[in-house]
Amino acid sequence: MPVLTRLIPSPVAVDIRAGALNDLASVLADERVSQSGRLAVAVSGGSGARLRERIAPSLPGASWYEVGGGTLDDAVRLAGQIKSGRYDAVVGLGGGKIIDCAKFAAARVGLPLVAVPTNLAHDGLCSPVATLDNDAGRGSYGVPNPIAVVIDLDVIRQAPARFVRSGIGDVVSNISAIADWELSQRVNGEKVDGLAAAMARQAGEAVLRHPGGIADQDFLQVLAEALVLTGIAMSISGDSRPSSGACHEISHSFDLLYPQRAASHGEQVGLGAAFAMHLRGAHEQSALIAGVLRRHGLPVLPEEIGFSAEEFVRVVEFAPETRPGRYTILEHLDLTTEQIKDIYADYVKAIGS
Repeated sequence: MPVLTRLIPSPVAVDIRAGALNDLASVLADERVSQSGRLAVAVSGGSGARLRERIAPSLPGASWYEVGGGTLDDAVRLAGQIKSGRYDAVVGLGGGKIIDCAKFAAARVGLPLVAVPTNLAHDGLCSPVATLDNDAGRGSYGVPNPIAVVIDLDVIRQAPARFVRSGIGDVVSNISAIADWELSQRVNGEKVDGLAAAMARQAGEAVLRHPGGIADQDFLQVLAEALVLTGIAMSISGDSRPSSGACHEISHSFDLLYPQRAASHGEQVGLGAAFAMHLRGAHEQSALIAGVLRRHGLPVLPEEIGFSAEEFVRVVEFAPETRPGRYTILEHLDLTTEQIKDIYADYVKAIGS
C-alpha cells in the first residue's frame, strides 16, 4: 500500500519567547541557517536601529543595511546592496515594511530570509507574500516564506499598543476568510485545502476565545503563534485564501477609495470580518467577533475610524472590484446600494453601540 505524504513549506526554526533576540546568533547557528555568522541585516531607522546597538556585538560577521521605507524601489535597492556580499541569509529586523522589503530582496538574490519582527501588526511576518508600495499603489509579490522566525516578546511589549491590536484584527478575520473559501467551494467547486483552512481557522479561534489582553504575556504568545500559523497556512495553500476574503476586500477598498484616511490594516479587516459574518447570516459569530474586537479596543463601526455610514456603503459596494476572481459573500450576494444600506443599519442594531 503506497504511503502518500507532502512536504509543508514552513520555517526550520520558530522561536517565540521573552528574550529570544538575545539568542538569535545561536539559534541560526544551531539550525545551520548561518554557522559562519555572515548575515545581511535589514533594519529600519526606528525600532530596528535601536535594537542594532543591543545585538550587534553578538553578530560580529553581520553587515547592516538601513531601509528607508516599504516601497518596491527600497526592496530592489536593498537587493542591489547585498548581492555582492557572501552572506548565508538576510535578516529582516523591524516592522512589517522592513520585513517585506527584506523578503523581496532575499528572494531576488537567492538567499533565505530570517524574520525578526518588532511588532505583531499583521500576519505578513511569516507569509510567502511581500506587500510593497509601487507606482501603481500597492502590490503583493510572491516570495519564499522565512526560513526562521524569531519573536522576542519583551520587544513586542515595547511596541505601541495599536500594533498589537492590529494583529488581533488580522488573525480574527481568518474566521470570515475561511467561511468565504468554503462558500466558494459550495458554489463554484473551488478546492479548499483542509490543512491550510484548519490552521488558519484555529489560529483565529485561539485569539478570539483567549480571555487575556494585550498586556498579558500569555496572550502575546498566543497571538504571535497565531500569526505564524496563518503565514504557514498561506504557504500550504499557495495563496492568501486562508486569511483573505470579504474582510480584506473591504480593507483594500478603504485603502483605494480613501488612501489618505485609511486606518490600520488590522482595524479595517477586523471591522470587515464582523460585517461580513453578519452579511452571511452568522449573526452570533458576528456579535462575538465584534465583542472581542471592542474588548481589545478595536473598531467595529466605520464611524470609529472616521468614516460615515454613507462612505462605508460605498466601500462595501466597491470592495469586490479590489480582488477580481476571488469569490466571497460580497460577490455571492451582489448587493445593490440600497441593500447595503439596509444591511448595515441592521448590523449596527445587532452589535449594539
